[in-house]
Parts: sequence; C-alpha cells; structure tokens
Amino acid sequence: QLVESGGGSVEAGGSLRLSCEVSGYTFTYYYMGWFREAPGKGREGIATIRSNGSIHYADAVKGRFTISKDKVKTTFYLQMISLKPEDSGMYFCAIVRDGAKLEHMAIPGALDTWGQGTLVTVSA
Repeated sequence: QLVESGGGSVEAGGSLRLSCEVSGYTFTYYYMGWFREAPGKGREGIATIRSNGSIHYADAVKGRFTISKDKVKTTFYLQMISLKPEDSGMYFCAIVRDGAKLEHMAIPGALDTWGQGTLVTVSA
C-alpha cells in the first residue's frame, strides 16, 4: 500500500514536501517514482529513485524537485521548491516496474502500483 500526503495550496515560488508511506513491501531493492496528473495534460513522470542510488528527473522539474528516501523508514519524499502554476495537479507515488524509464511512467503498464494521490495547487 502506498499513501501520499503533504499536498496543499501555495503561491508561485513556494515549497511543499510530499511524503509517500509504503507498507506491505520489502525494501532490499526498490524502484520508486512520482508522477502527476493535471486536467488536459495527462500523466507525467516526475522523478524516479532506485535502491542503487540512481535518480532521474523530468526536465520540467530539474533543479527544483528532489526525490529521496528516509534512511530508516519505508517513506519516500518529493521536496518541491520554486513551485510554478504549471506544477499544479494530483501527485502520485508509485512502484515502477523494472525496465521502465521515467518517461514510461505515463503508461499504466510501467507501474506495479500507486497511491491515491495528493493534490498540489500553485497559484500565480
């Protein structure tokens, strides 16, 4: 089970930290990611992180978003700074299937499972 939290409403330039609590999985190995959905935009992969330390970001969020994992807990984070109105949307964390890349996260078949999402609204 994946449960996201931390969404909210902020003004442009503001920051939010999203959390994803994971239960029911062992984390000897993991491949996790965040994606977002917005009306008229479809699904967009934002960031991925692997247990080997490999991290990837979409060009739209590079330098502003940081994906990480708590060293002890099975919790993943997405730190977002310098938010823009175009960052608004529902944000989901997901377990990504091996072989899938960040850009594949728009395809449901690339994901094993995802949470219910948390809403981010950025006003101009």
